[in-house]
Amino acid sequence: MPHVVTQACCADASCVHACPVNCIHPTPDEPDFATAEMLYIDPDVCVDCGACVGACPVGAIVPDDRLAPGEQVFLDLNAVLSTPSRPYPPQAPVPPIRRLVRDRGPAGEPLRVAIVGAGPAALYTADELLRQPGVEVTVFDRLPVPHGLARHGVAPDHPRTRSVTDLFALIEAQAGFTYRLGVEIGRDVTVDELAAAHDAVVYATGASTDRPLEIPGTGLPGSMSATEVVSWYNGHPDHVEARVPLDHERAVIVGNGNVALDVARILATPAESLAATDISPVALKALRDSRIREIVVLGRRGPAQAAFTLPELVGLASRDDIDLRVDAPDGIDPGAESDPQRSLMLDCLAEVAARAPRTGSPRIVLRFQTAPVEVVGTERVEGLRIAGTELTSLDGDVRAIPRPGTEEVLSAGLVLRSVGYRGVPVPGVPFDPVTGTIPHRDSRVLDHPGGSEVPGAYVVGWIKRGPRGFIGSNKTCARETVDALLADANAGLLGRSGVPEGTGLPDRSGQPDRAGSRWSLVPQRR
Repeated sequence: MPHVVTQACCADASCVHACPVNCIHPTPDEPDFATAEMLYIDPDVCVDCGACVGACPVGAIVPDDRLAPGEQVFLDLNAVLSTPSRPYPPQAPVPPIRRLVRDRGPAGEPLRVAIVGAGPAALYTADELLRQPGVEVTVFDRLPVPHGLARHGVAPDHPRTRSVTDLFALIEAQAGFTYRLGVEIGRDVTVDELAAAHDAVVYATGASTDRPLEIPGTGLPGSMSATEVVSWYNGHPDHVEARVPLDHERAVIVGNGNVALDVARILATPAESLAATDISPVALKALRDSRIREIVVLGRRGPAQAAFTLPELVGLASRDDIDLRVDAPDGIDPGAESDPQRSLMLDCLAEVAARAPRTGSPRIVLRFQTAPVEVVGTERVEGLRIAGTELTSLDGDVRAIPRPGTEEVLSAGLVLRSVGYRGVPVPGVPFDPVTGTIPHRDSRVLDHPGGSEVPGAYVVGWIKRGPRGFIGSNKTCARETVDALLADANAGLLGRSGVPEGTGLPDRSGQPDRAGSRWSLVPQRR
């Protein structure tokens, strides 16, 4: 009875190192770990010990005889991905990380590290640092609550994925961990003040805004980013009162990644079903009165190039209260795809396309080879002008080009752009506007792209590598950053000049939270 990784996989690889027979792949040392959509378990090697079940922070691993009907595809996926078998060592190698050996002086003064941002990358970084002797970590965030996209970016109907915050609570409870919430860098505390008070500063600010959609009409009311809607239904303080018009029968989402599918699913889910989740009460009230009956999800390219992952598609396709439809002008050919995971995705799409319509249920249409041209309307959004596309290959990359004579206006009252996240600059910190990241070399912040290293400044997570990977992908990234920081500490390159007068930095007292850590809310300077 082999175990199976299901759709809630977060890819933090805790299960990999818990497995006594190295049957879970790819491991962090394997080249495809960074690009894999999820991990898989080799059924021929699994000994059914269950060690991975306890290690998984989101409850994504189950025995094969306990799979729900909609999860059976993951049994096939695990078998396909593990054939042919590769040669593996008996144990998954643990990526090495150096130890802090620098003498902190006769008084044993700790190595003090500030982390800016409180999302998964920040928490994984704090965890790696606190495994070292004599380290104190202070996590700063401008919001009054921590956990970033793990709290405000995961759909409320995905409670297993959200349960990764239970792991974060264990990290927060460690000795030497302190929160400074409600503190905005550049307003309440400057970068220079942070550097003066700490031996090192790690920037983990993520990618908190969306990429723009460069077409006319995006400034009309009713044209929004999908990330704003996600923040709205998750109760993000910046967006809890956002005005999301739900008074038209159709909404259109431009882009077909996992975020697009999340938003489409929430808009199509009956409010009664969402009431049992921790969705924002404001959003729940609005969704109770929603008139939306159809959500069209647009992709410029074809089904084989869909940006969503197989686990997200399987989760949506298994819903019996949603009429999921597929509109693929050039058809769906699973046999033409050599990648086994993509082939299974096309199989799933083909099965959905062959279904009879579920009349009476809210509809989600996955429409491929369709490009947005213009958001139309006068005082508000009234529709989206779209055009069909043809696929062409350029240097091995599939591109979508307009198909002449195919323009039409799709009536809609809400148009959402979901074409990716993007980092925003932190006042006083170098920023590359081209990549939307903090420039770095081996996790060390540079004063400009290709420039010199900023002493004691490091970067981790999406603001380091761009918006790629899953929640757990930040764990490997954090180890890289911490290893660089420790190397500099051991070389005597880190230090602080002391807190200058009038910095406005708060004292180090705080109140214990549910996990035993200190969450300190700091009065904001005006």
